[in-house]
Amino acid sequence: MEFVNPTGGTEIIQSHAERLDTLEGKTIGFLTNDEWQAFRTLPLIKEALEDQFNVKVLPLKTFPVGNNNIAAIETTQLVLESGVDAVVLGNAA
Repeated sequence: MEFVNPTGGTEIIQSHAERLDTLEGKTIGFLTNDEWQAFRTLPLIKEALEDQFNVKVLPLKTFPVGNNNIAAIETTQLVLESGVDAVVLGNAA
């Protein structure tokens, strides 16, 4: 029998990817599950990045969309091959 802590505490076993020191001249992609108002928020994030930084932001639907696609090995390969420097993941994915 296994008991789960309902407070949501999770042991961190892998740290996040190394952060960029600057966005200057970087290429940014988006991965989305297309849920929870993503159609509203992600275009606003894309626009803000383009307005405030010297970046190239790929179209929001460049990579496969949906929960099953975000975690797929094929999507990871597409992201790696695209040459992006960073990826915005959302919403609530």
